[in-house]
Amino acid sequence: MILSFTGCSSKSDSNESASSITVSNVTLSAEQKTKIQFYTVAPSTFHKTTETTGTVDFDNDQATSVLAPFGGPVSKLLVNPGDKVNAGDALAEVDSPDFAAAISAYRKALATAQTLRRVADMDKDLIQHNGVAQREEEQAQTDAANAEADRDAALQTLVSLNLDPQVIADLQAGRPVSRPGGRINSPIAGTVVEKLITPGELLTAGTTPCFTVADLSRVWAMTQIFGSDLASVSVGDAAEIVTGVATNTFSGTVNNISALVDPNTRSVMVRVVVENPGDLLKKQMYVRVKIQAHQESTGLLVPVSAILRDDVNLPFVYVVQSDGSFARRHVTLGYRTGDQYDIPDGLHVGDQIVVDGAIFVQFLQNQ
Repeated sequence: MILSFTGCSSKSDSNESASSITVSNVTLSAEQKTKIQFYTVAPSTFHKTTETTGTVDFDNDQATSVLAPFGGPVSKLLVNPGDKVNAGDALAEVDSPDFAAAISAYRKALATAQTLRRVADMDKDLIQHNGVAQREEEQAQTDAANAEADRDAALQTLVSLNLDPQVIADLQAGRPVSRPGGRINSPIAGTVVEKLITPGELLTAGTTPCFTVADLSRVWAMTQIFGSDLASVSVGDAAEIVTGVATNTFSGTVNNISALVDPNTRSVMVRVVVENPGDLLKKQMYVRVKIQAHQESTGLLVPVSAILRDDVNLPFVYVVQSDGSFARRHVTLGYRTGDQYDIPDGLHVGDQIVVDGAIFVQFLQNQ
């Protein structure tokens, strides 16, 4: 019991002794003061820059997945990934039975509509001479109108299959046509970035994805921002995209900030629209993203050279006292912009601090 009591007493005394240690101010001679430089603390405005990483993705407003508009086996591929295409250009040919069925349906609908229209016109003429009853004439007009509606629907089916307009014109004129091959056309202008089918593959109408076409002149950089930086990022902020390949940098603009927090990373997804001259940015490429806030922030900025660390790694600066001596003052480091720190706590406007030669002052103080 005596040993235990003695040990506790000794420990308590040592803690009190350590906590009572104070560092005295430093006094410099006139010659020594010529070797250091001072900085007077004053309010400053700056734009915060948030640095993070991200990945490149297609601009989904300018990219589309091309689905097979009809079923059947692929007979020929007409493009390869990397090829540039215009809207309406053929991407592949398909030997589809859908064309024969659609052409047959249109011919039947066309013949029926023509026949019933002639009957309706005859009944309309006969009713003027009491050749048919009013009821029969009205029914003939109804049948003709229904048949013409079926004809127009069958024609729309041919159009939706991207059938050659000349073939449609021949069908409307009653001229014979050869069995046409189906073509999958690009709905937009851009670059073929994915080819998802092979010759001989059986396609299902409206289901099988065949190609991805994207306009690569503009892409997205998708990045994650965490809570501490989220307040500094707004829609419309300018961004700089760095690839790490040579010295290529790209300019972008924040155009969307997610309304949801990722439950796994506790971050918020931010989308940056980036101009992509030369198509140098590729999908899934890793990039560094620097977002500069357009809103100004105000704080007390001091040069990085003024910041020193004590024995327990806490930051401090040397502040000139009224008697000309130099005293340590611990500070809180905030946002760093370039070679300056924002000091949210520890300094006041008008304080004069050592910025060049602070290490020299610390050396003298430790002697």
